[in-house]
Amino acid sequence: MDCDFSGEHTTGSHAEERLGALFYSCYPRLARYAFARIGNRTDAEDIAAEVFVRALESLDSYQERGLPMEAWLFRIAHNLVVDHLRRGSRFERADEDEATLPDSPDPARIAEERLMMARVRAAMTCLTKDQRDVLSLRFFGELSSRETADVLHKSDGAVREMQRAALERMRGLLIP
Repeated sequence: MDCDFSGEHTTGSHAEERLGALFYSCYPRLARYAFARIGNRTDAEDIAAEVFVRALESLDSYQERGLPMEAWLFRIAHNLVVDHLRRGSRFERADEDEATLPDSPDPARIAEERLMMARVRAAMTCLTKDQRDVLSLRFFGELSSRETADVLHKSDGAVREMQRAALERMRGLLIP
């Protein structure tokens, strides 16, 4: 029997229904996380979709360990992002993407937002890979520190410390 995500055993179709329901809440967060890491909207959306394909293929092997299924989905996404970056170049892309800009008819505001986003992306490159992963999962993926720790195979305390250090470093780089 397959494992229901509430800890009860259930049939495969019920588990598939639960995964399908998660698609609507998790897909946008997975895509934002992937975009924050790779800088390409189309590739990020492809990665978010691939997460659910891979999850469905391995649903029988999923085991509840006290964390929400979302952490498992983000671990799959993290692995796909790492694979994507390895296949691409050694440097993360930072393409401008119109979809990330504010919905405003004010060209001055759009220009200001573009400049701010470029500064944030540049500052992120000064962080360690682990710090970038933590900030991306916490703020773009909207995961808790515990869920982030599970995705990255780190302790909750290590994630909180990396987040603190990363934010401190970002503050130093962004605030003159």
